[in-house]
Amino acid sequence: MAADPYQTLGVRREASQEEIQKSYRRLAKKLHPDLNPGNKKAEEEFKQVSAAYDLLGDPEKRGRFDRGEIDASGAETPRQRFYRDFAEGDGAQHYTSDAGFADLGSDDILSEIFGRRGGSDRPRRGQDLYYRMELDFVDAINGGKRQITLPDGQTLDVTFPPGAQEGQLLRLRGKGRPGIKGGQPGDALIELAVRPDPRFTRRGDDIHVELTIGLAEAVLGGKATAPTPTGAVSMTIPKWANTGRVLRLKGKGVPRPDGTHGDEYVTLKVKLPDRPDPELEGLIRQWVTTSSGHSRQTTEG
Repeated sequence: MAADPYQTLGVRREASQEEIQKSYRRLAKKLHPDLNPGNKKAEEEFKQVSAAYDLLGDPEKRGRFDRGEIDASGAETPRQRFYRDFAEGDGAQHYTSDAGFADLGSDDILSEIFGRRGGSDRPRRGQDLYYRMELDFVDAINGGKRQITLPDGQTLDVTFPPGAQEGQLLRLRGKGRPGIKGGQPGDALIELAVRPDPRFTRRGDDIHVELTIGLAEAVLGGKATAPTPTGAVSMTIPKWANTGRVLRLKGKGVPRPDGTHGDEYVTLKVKLPDRPDPELEGLIRQWVTTSSGHSRQTTEG
């Protein structure tokens, strides 16, 4: 006997169709065989979840299930018929024996059975298919196209928008399983997975990056090259820029649907020369002596 579809999807019996759909998507993403290769338990649970959604995702079938007309597997539920059911209405024939029991003719039983079965010939929408597609960080920010291979060997071109995020679902209408009895095909749902980039960190629509500068740029200021998802750009380093100072590159962040962009924030890190420099050391000593003398004069004064 099939399990209660409401329990399988983890929803209340009074749940809305939207709640049922959200629960199905969540479970399907978790249990999909492509994401659990070799896991027979997950595969079986995925089949149960798909069957439950096939029933409850269709408002008409859900209503019939709630009324007890079909069971959890979608099969017709036998219903006891008494002579009163056939004795009501104008022109109805009465099949009543002297003993008061129902005497149902075979024609009526067959008519009832085939009348019920007629409902199963209604068009049904095909099931949705779930896929997972990995993107590089920069590609996710800039948007683009990828091609995925379906289980049957066919390929599917997928366009992902600029600013795509981890876990985002793309819907390709009509690219799922074929419909039944002439019904509409299901959709293909592609979950995006964004690979991390050692240079960039995304926070909302803004991007954060660290930039190493030399001692000369930090003290004297100047130009430096900073990476962005759309390519390297030149930026101005102000004088006396210390480690930890944050500079903003306006509009170099994540593209938004309305055509605007977030910003990129560049955190500076001051780096000393790789090799000891006696001349630089001498300058620093002179600076320390001069600075200390100036400090003493100021204090004594």
